[in-house]
Amino acid sequence: MAGYKLKTNRAAKKRFRATKNGKFLRGGAKTRHILEKKSPKAKRRLGGTHVVKECDAGHIRKLLPYGE
Repeated sequence: MAGYKLKTNRAAKKRFRATKNGKFLRGGAKTRHILEKKSPKAKRRLGGTHVVKECDAGHIRKLLPYGE
């Protein structure tokens, strides 16, 4: 008899994605609004994706059991 299937947290699936090495990528914060007062250099630095810290990756691994 097969084991139980684990449900993926749908909110986490929309916010994170896994790399082939088992790390997780996330979007940058503070890029949605109030961008006029931020310098172009700051906006470039905030843009793109960032690697999730290892201390937080364990929580995300539980939310995304199949590394989606």
